[in-house]
Amino acid sequence: MRVGLIGFGKTGRAVASVLLDSELTQLQWVIRQSSLLEHRTVSEYLGQKSGDLGMIYSKTEFTAAELLDQFPVDVIVDFSGETGLDYYAQEAAQRGVIIISAVSQYQPENLAKLKQLASQTVVMHSPNITIGINFLMISAKILKTIAPYTDIEIIEEHFKMKPEVSGTAKVIAKQLDLPESQIKTIRAGGIIGTHEILFGFPFQTVRLKHESISREAFGSGILFAVKQLQNKSKGFYSMEDLMLPFFHLKDDEEELAKTQTKPWWKFWAN
Repeated sequence: MRVGLIGFGKTGRAVASVLLDSELTQLQWVIRQSSLLEHRTVSEYLGQKSGDLGMIYSKTEFTAAELLDQFPVDVIVDFSGETGLDYYAQEAAQRGVIIISAVSQYQPENLAKLKQLASQTVVMHSPNITIGINFLMISAKILKTIAPYTDIEIIEEHFKMKPEVSGTAKVIAKQLDLPESQIKTIRAGGIIGTHEILFGFPFQTVRLKHESISREAFGSGILFAVKQLQNKSKGFYSMEDLMLPFFHLKDDEEELAKTQTKPWWKFWAN
């Protein structure tokens, strides 16, 4: 699968590194705001051996139409910001390019714009595309359904300088029908990101916890999404949509086997 990457900040660079290493993906290009690294390759910049083209361009060098005509891709992965859609989304949708947005938060009008594109192509949005955090949310929803009487607390921890409440924590609260005011926030050192959901039963406690050790975790989530989306029909998907079939593995293992030539995690590297 030929992939184009929008956004090349800390997370974008970590994701690019995973894409370069994977046998599932070919990183064709990266688009970023600045022209500072223009016309360098991602592998050169990261000091990583790869046969992928992975050229770095600035938004000002090409329109999206020119970019996709000259350097076509099968998938666009967006790690920029919510206005990134304005650059590429419509042109990508018209060409049937799969869109995977990992932008943490959209204003309602921009999220509606993203969903509208699903009538033309496959679109997926995940505020946190790590596999672990999405597994945590699905598990938490199941546990709340089993025991709706429990006390539930959400704790999020991030690096010292992160000012706002984690977008992922807000999503967790929304998924569990809890007010955002119930989120407990910790800021210390260089913590990349930790999210914990505490269930307080009368005679026991359950803690569901996810910790990001490195930003490459977002890359493994992208590989999972790319693998699962490549045969999907047009429409709007979430990570939950892609992961739920695996919760019924015993019932559906023959159906899953048709689409899984090998376990998805083995696409991590050659």
